[in-house]
Amino acid sequence: MEVGTVMDGVLRVELDLSALDLVYDGEADVLYISFSRDAWATDSVLADNDVVVRFRDGVVVGLTVLHFSERVKSGSSAASV
Repeated sequence: MEVGTVMDGVLRVELDLSALDLVYDGEADVLYISFSRDAWATDSVLADNDVVVRFRDGVVVGLTVLHFSERVKSGSSAASV
């Protein structure tokens, strides 16, 4: 993942889609999004919207979206994650 520019308050990044990994755990109702094949994290932060941002050496390596099915049912868009 390469960080791009910030425009209008939105951070734009470039992703290698071949390295993007999405895994849904239905029992835990959690969506795991990893931005690289080597996406192990050394730190994480729980945001106010129940999204865990995972970091390694200050770089975001993935997201964990809690209560994922509730977001889909309520019609939330991916942009609100």
